[in-house]
Amino acid sequence: MVTRALVTGTPLELHPRFDAAAVDDAARRGATLVSVVPTALARIDPTGFRKVVVGGAAPHAELPPNAVTSYGSTETGSACVYDGVALDGVELDVDAAGQIRVRGDVLLRAYRDGSDPRDDQGWYATGDHGHLEPDGHLRVDGRIDELIITGGENVWPTPVERVLATAPGVAEVAVVGRADPEWGQAVVAVVVPRDPQSPPTLEDLRSVAKVELPAYAAPRRIELVDALPRTLLGKVRRHRI
Repeated sequence: MVTRALVTGTPLELHPRFDAAAVDDAARRGATLVSVVPTALARIDPTGFRKVVVGGAAPHAELPPNAVTSYGSTETGSACVYDGVALDGVELDVDAAGQIRVRGDVLLRAYRDGSDPRDDQGWYATGDHGHLEPDGHLRVDGRIDELIITGGENVWPTPVERVLATAPGVAEVAVVGRADPEWGQAVVAVVVPRDPQSPPTLEDLRSVAKVELPAYAAPRRIELVDALPRTLLGKVRRHRI
């Protein structure tokens, strides 16, 4: 974002960490564009901006009309796909295992240790799972290492989180897989309750989940926590849960 602002001559305001009030205040002071992760988007008033770029994690199903989804990584020089469409000069591919691959001048030359993650044809395997729709738009499911395989069924955490976040009594929720002797992995909902004295129950969450999702995607366990570990931008550190 800093590089693009310098190249285009666009004034830029950097915040040391995500603060919803500070972001909303920036809009009131004349900022027209903002870049946030999905969790942060849910905490700000997006109507104050001309465009809101959303990236860093799978976006929520419901987005404001001024939102633009972005996809990329450090290796691709930040976002290289917007609203499912690659930038000029960027090629996308999904291999037989469903892993997204990127090729083009946006890619790094090498890591600092000198190793090059690209294959002999110049493709970089991102570690993300997704698919290309008939119109060529990219759809991202999530990180391959976040996939939960329970009873032989594949469950992506993000769609389950979207549904569980609507359950009464849930302030925040993250979904992870835990080892289970019967199912291989169990779908576990890690929940920050709105009221710690009256938290949602497992049956509450399962009932909500099964309205929109297959029964195997409903959580089999619930873990109550005071807060979810997050980055400074507000993205959940799922590997620390």
